[in-house]
Amino acid sequence: MTQRQYQQLVGEMAPKSPMLKNCIKAFIVGGLICTLGQLISNGYDALGLDEKSAATATSMTLVALSALLTGLSLYDNLAKHAGAGTLVPITGFANAVSAPAIEFKTEGFILGVGAKMFTIAGPVIVYGVSASVVYGLIYWITTLF
Repeated sequence: MTQRQYQQLVGEMAPKSPMLKNCIKAFIVGGLICTLGQLISNGYDALGLDEKSAATATSMTLVALSALLTGLSLYDNLAKHAGAGTLVPITGFANAVSAPAIEFKTEGFILGVGAKMFTIAGPVIVYGVSASVVYGLIYWITTLF
């Protein structure tokens, strides 16, 4: 069997993904997470925080909620149904950092939590910083002329 025949067979046998349904669920859940963030921000505004402080407090609250929900195994259950909707940057990143830390806590704080905390989020940080450096260089070079 050739590679092409194998790929065709796999394509025929694999279950079809409900892409539209998945996109709608991701859109709704991602929107609800963002709406929650806005409600939290409005709450901090109502408490008298200035805009910058309210934004910082909102970010901290969303990270704490995401880590708490990850620790209670609720975030993963939500992600099973919502898919990419849970990847809203701040909550998804908090989940990516806290999930391995929780999973490997039995190996100790240094070799477990400390060493494994960035196994998922580490590459995201590296590639994000690298991409921003490349973008910055391209921007700097194009503004020279």
